[in-house]
Amino acid sequence: MTPQAALSYCPDLLSFTRRVTREVIVGNVGVGGNNPIRVQSMITSDTRDTPACVAEVLGLAEAGCEIVRITAQTKVYAANLENIALGVRAAGCDVPLVADIHFKPDAAMEAAKWVEKVRVNPGNYADKKKFEIREYSDDQYEAELERIREQFTPLVDLCKDLGRAMRIGTNHGSLSDRIMNRYGDSPLGMCESALEFARIARDNDYHNFVFSMKASNPKVMIEAYRLLVARLDAEGEDWNYPIHLGVTEAGDGEDGRIKSAIGIGSLLADGIGDTIRVSLTEDAVHEIPVAKAIVELHRSESSWEFQPQAVLEDSGLPTLSPSYNPFSYERRSSSTLTIEGHELGEDRPVRVFTTQERWNALAHKIANMGDFKPEIVLEKSGVIAIDPRDDSAVSSLNDGTAAHLVTVPDGIPMETIHAFRMLAFKADPRHPILLKDTLHPPSGDTDFLKALLPASQNIGSLLCDGIGDAILVRSETAHGASLRLAYNILQAAGTRIFKTDYVACPSCGRTLFNLQSTTQKIRAATGHLKGVRIAVMGCIVNGPGEMADADFGYVGGAPGKINLYVGKTAVNFNIPEAEAVERLIDLITEHGKWIEAPAQAPATV
Repeated sequence: MTPQAALSYCPDLLSFTRRVTREVIVGNVGVGGNNPIRVQSMITSDTRDTPACVAEVLGLAEAGCEIVRITAQTKVYAANLENIALGVRAAGCDVPLVADIHFKPDAAMEAAKWVEKVRVNPGNYADKKKFEIREYSDDQYEAELERIREQFTPLVDLCKDLGRAMRIGTNHGSLSDRIMNRYGDSPLGMCESALEFARIARDNDYHNFVFSMKASNPKVMIEAYRLLVARLDAEGEDWNYPIHLGVTEAGDGEDGRIKSAIGIGSLLADGIGDTIRVSLTEDAVHEIPVAKAIVELHRSESSWEFQPQAVLEDSGLPTLSPSYNPFSYERRSSSTLTIEGHELGEDRPVRVFTTQERWNALAHKIANMGDFKPEIVLEKSGVIAIDPRDDSAVSSLNDGTAAHLVTVPDGIPMETIHAFRMLAFKADPRHPILLKDTLHPPSGDTDFLKALLPASQNIGSLLCDGIGDAILVRSETAHGASLRLAYNILQAAGTRIFKTDYVACPSCGRTLFNLQSTTQKIRAATGHLKGVRIAVMGCIVNGPGEMADADFGYVGGAPGKINLYVGKTAVNFNIPEAEAVERLIDLITEHGKWIEAPAQAPATV
C-alpha cells in the first residue's frame, strides 16, 4: 500500500474544492455527482410495528429528511419492510427507504426486495467478532475472504438486478476479528474492511454504492474518512464513490450537536461528504434541523459548485505542505508560555480566552463558575495577530528568537479553518496559536444553534488537526454560554477532559431499553465524575467495540436486562434494568473512579 505520508485526501488544505464523485441513485434521490448534500435519519420504532414505522417515516420526511433508514435484525423483521413501504407509498410519500443490516445475510436478501437501499456493515456481515486474538496466515486470510465473497455476492447480484443502492458502512466499534488481528482497531482497518467488500461489488460490475467510516471519536472518524478518500484516489479515478458522513453515538443535547459538527462539519469543509446523518440520543425528528444547519454552513460558499482542478491550479493561492500528518493525530509542537498565570503551548492544557468586556460582565460570579471559568483575557495576553498571507509579517515573526502567542486578525477574506491552517503551516512551530471560532464576530445577539455549529466545526476541526494552544469563542454573544461552549468543544474534540464523557447511541428498532430516559438517569448519577468515559448502548451491534474507548459500558443485553462492561469486556450480565444504574455505580467504585458529588453551591442572582 502507498505509505500514508504520500497520500492526499483533498487537492489543497488551504482552499475549498468539493470532491468529485459518481452519482448513486437511491430510489428517486441522487447522491453524489452534482446533487446537494442529502440529509438522512433512522426511525426508532420496532420494525414489526407497521403503523408506528409508517408514521415515523412520514414525520421524518415532513421535517425534511431525504432518506430514511430502518433496522432489519432478522429475515422476519426484513419481511415487514414490504408492509412499511406500502404504507409509506400509500400516504403519497416517496422518500427512499434503507434497510440497516447487521450479522444476517438472509435479512439483507429479504430486505432488498422491498427497499431502495441496503446498508451492510463489513465488520459483522457474514464475519466474526468474538474478540479472539489469533494470527492469520496469508492462506487463512484469503480463505476467509473467499468465504465472505460467497456470502456477499448474492446480495450484490440481487441489488444489481433490482436497481437497489447499497452503503458499505464500516463502524469503528464493529470491526471483525480478522481485520482487528491484521490491522488493529484503526482507521486503516476500517478502510480495508470496506474496501474488501467494495472489491467484491466491483468484480461483479456493481457500482451503485456509497461508503461510510463512522466512529464515536471525532478524531478517529475524521482520520478514517480522510484515509478512505486517499485510498480511493490511489486505487484509480473510477473509485470515485460518494461518501456518507456520521459520528456514531454522538449523544444528546449540546454535547451531541458539538461532536457531530466537529466530525461532519470538518470533513464537509474539506469537500468530503455527499450525505450526512446526525446521530442524537433524542427523537429522530430532532436530528433533521441540526443536519440541515450543518449543511447550510456550506451552501453559502460558491465553492460548493464544482471547481475543475485547472481552476484551483490557476487560482494564485500558495502551495504549502501541511505541518502535520492528516491521517494520524499529533499535537503541533510549540514552546510553553505563561500568560496571566496560566501555562499554554507544548503539552499544557489548551486554554480558554475571553474578552475584557466579557470578563467584566462575569467578574461578580467567576468564583462560582466551576469548570467554565475564563482563564485569560484577550486584550491582556500580548497575542500578535498575523495575516498568514503576509510573508513579510510571518518572516519577521520567525526571524525573532522569542516565542510569541499568535492568531489570525479579524476581517481577512479567508475561511477560518484555512486561515489558521495557513498560519500553522508558515509560522515556526515554537509559536503557540490562539484559535478563534470566527474572523467576523457578530455585533448583536445570535441564535445559540447557529453559533454552536460553526464554532464547533471551525475550532474542533483545527484541534483534531493538532493545531491550537488556546481558543476564543465569540460567535455566541451570551457571556456564560460562550464559555460553556468553548469548554464543551474542547471536551468533544478530546482535547481537554473536564467532565464525564458519554458515548450514547441514537435509538433504533434494535434498542432494548429507553435510551433517552436511561441516558439522562446515568448523567444525573455520574455527571460529576471528571475524566470518566461511559458508553450507553441500546444493543450489542456496536456496543462491545465502542467500549474500547470507554471506561465503563451500559449495554442492552436482552429485553429488560443490562450487561455492564469495563472497557470492551463484559463483567456483569442480565442485570434487571431497575438495578442497573446502581450496579454501574458499584462497578465504577470497584475500579477506584467513583467520588461523591460535591455539595451544590447556593444559587447566585
